[in-house]
Amino acid sequence: MSEKPIYVTQPFLPPLEEFLPYIKEIWDTKYLTNSGPFHRQLETEVAKYLGVEHLALFCNGTIALITALQALDVRGEVITTPYSFAATTHALLWNNISPVFVDIDSKTFNLDPKRIEEAITPETSAIMPVHVYGRPCDVDEIQRIANKYGLKVIYDAAHAFGVTYAGQSILNYGDLSILSFHATKVFNTFEGGAIICPDAKTKQRIDYLKNFGFADEITVVGPGINGKMNEVQAALGLLQLEYIDRVIVQRDKICRHYHDSLRDVHGIDIPHDYLSGKGNSSYFPILVKPDYPLSRNELHEKLHDNNIYARRYFYPLISNFPTYRSLKSATPSNLPIANTIAEEVICLPVYPDLCREQQESIISVITD
Repeated sequence: MSEKPIYVTQPFLPPLEEFLPYIKEIWDTKYLTNSGPFHRQLETEVAKYLGVEHLALFCNGTIALITALQALDVRGEVITTPYSFAATTHALLWNNISPVFVDIDSKTFNLDPKRIEEAITPETSAIMPVHVYGRPCDVDEIQRIANKYGLKVIYDAAHAFGVTYAGQSILNYGDLSILSFHATKVFNTFEGGAIICPDAKTKQRIDYLKNFGFADEITVVGPGINGKMNEVQAALGLLQLEYIDRVIVQRDKICRHYHDSLRDVHGIDIPHDYLSGKGNSSYFPILVKPDYPLSRNELHEKLHDNNIYARRYFYPLISNFPTYRSLKSATPSNLPIANTIAEEVICLPVYPDLCREQQESIISVITD
């Protein structure tokens, strides 16, 4: 049994002594929020790092997602995935939009483009896929369908910081993409998020919306919300950027070791190729198949008994929450692959400070 609890993820925090000068500057200037100097600098530097033109910072990813739907005036029905964190679909409900669930691809766990067209109705206004675990969706096929039917595409890219596809940032696809900078993410600002915008005009509208709709001191141009990132969050983000490449490399090493150690274990399926160099190693999911000696839940409990707090991301499915399970599209017969994956998946601990000894203890519980 591991003496020290091992969680599925722990936030990377730079040395405290490196953060204190930022805090002192905030105290000296007394500029705490409302698009202060650190906020403006972080928007510029994160956009540059990611290879995107326009980026609007937010206090968290959920408020960013809610605001993105407002910014594009999305109404009616939106086709989305049941295999995600609850915030994806909750953002639709907060905008009085009806979610329509479509099944996922058995290999990527992303929204299956082959199932999208059959779910489109006259009320459909948008598609909202998720880059699950940071693995890119089939963005080309999704865009082809969106163009054919005149639909918006909003990507929940909460897991996809730094991920590229076809030589550019995955965040450049769709009408808008949304990032999360929550403490559990590859890049964090305690809490935080961002919307990647295609042009300056869209970013300006989003900046108005995240600040109560104010265009200036006396002019309110729309029913905005308070979604601003404060200066302490932004300061941490600036410091995190100095370490992000090392963080991703370390996460990649951990995922590769899991891959090498578990790929031949009978009854354990590794669904993604972690030797391909794609993605950002934000998660390491395994599938516990029927021929493994324990059920998924029994292995999950065994890990917990050894102080290893792996998570069943994503279980239960959003479509099985009481809020959504009465929807016609939420019926299990409509989502057979998503339901199967949700019953088999466990995400193993991945974070930069996870040492080899801890990782070996996790592996030994699974292989024992």
